[in-house]
Amino acid sequence: MDREWGSKPGSGGAATAQNEAIDRRERLRRLALETIDLAKDPYFMRNHLGSYECKLCLTLHNNEGNYLAHTQGKRHQTNLAKRAAREAKEAPAQPQPHKRKINLKKIVKIGRPGYRVTKQFDPDTKQRSLLFQIEYPEIEDNTKPRHRFMSSFEQRIQPFDKRYQFLLFAAEPYETISFKVPSTEIDKSTPKFFSHWDPDSKMFTLQLYFKTKPPEANKPQPPPAANGTAVPGAPPRPLPPPPQALPPPPPPPSAPPGSMPQPPPPMANGPRPMPPGGNLPAPPPPPVGISPMVNFTPGAQMGRPPMMPPPPQGFPGQQM
Repeated sequence: MDREWGSKPGSGGAATAQNEAIDRRERLRRLALETIDLAKDPYFMRNHLGSYECKLCLTLHNNEGNYLAHTQGKRHQTNLAKRAAREAKEAPAQPQPHKRKINLKKIVKIGRPGYRVTKQFDPDTKQRSLLFQIEYPEIEDNTKPRHRFMSSFEQRIQPFDKRYQFLLFAAEPYETISFKVPSTEIDKSTPKFFSHWDPDSKMFTLQLYFKTKPPEANKPQPPPAANGTAVPGAPPRPLPPPPQALPPPPPPPSAPPGSMPQPPPPMANGPRPMPPGGNLPAPPPPPVGISPMVNFTPGAQMGRPPMMPPPPQGFPGQQM
């Protein structure tokens, strides 16, 4: 009876060896799928019959668990080693890229060098220049100082400013020093820009000239605004046209011979010409507002104006 094998009522019979093997293979398949992705296996293939094949070993498998067990076996691992050895032998030998080995020097810095900067001006070309003299008394043998220009955006010590650039000087075992100069274009012509290293006095000299800006010709000055300030960004107002002169008067007609010349034309604020009769004009009346007693003479009586007749009453020949 089933109860003799330790089974309980309602729980089914005891598992056989075949069922235990199936359960073990299924459990191993689930564990293998958690770590192995069959989609990335180049040798895993499913045929038209629904079974699985190993393209490396040419074996046929009924399920995924059987294929995974095959991949962990000795046959599959041996074929993988043979395939890798054959591909390595047949692969062409590729040249290794040449890598330059740089040996970094470990030098103890001894401080900053002494320097002298001189400002110069060329009166002929109107150019400004700078003369740098750097002293390296403890420089290493067979070593020459170096210099280079650095943009303001390359350094990380000061804020960026496009109006300036930096000139660097370096020589072992001294620290690298830099000078902040304007970012104006530098004249690199031979007589203007030069550098010299004197090994006897241990002094490095560098001179540079800045190019001058070309003058802006025929550029009118913008007129000031009404209150003395101009609006930024607004175009300048056009200048008013100059006043035009009045046309000259027509020439007077020529006088007949033997007659007197004509008087000159009257001026705007000048004296008036004399009338043709030769008599002086009447004086102007006295100004209004002056007292009439100014010209009064005692004992003289001024005549009264005659009495005006009364106005007529009605029309002549008619009695009222």
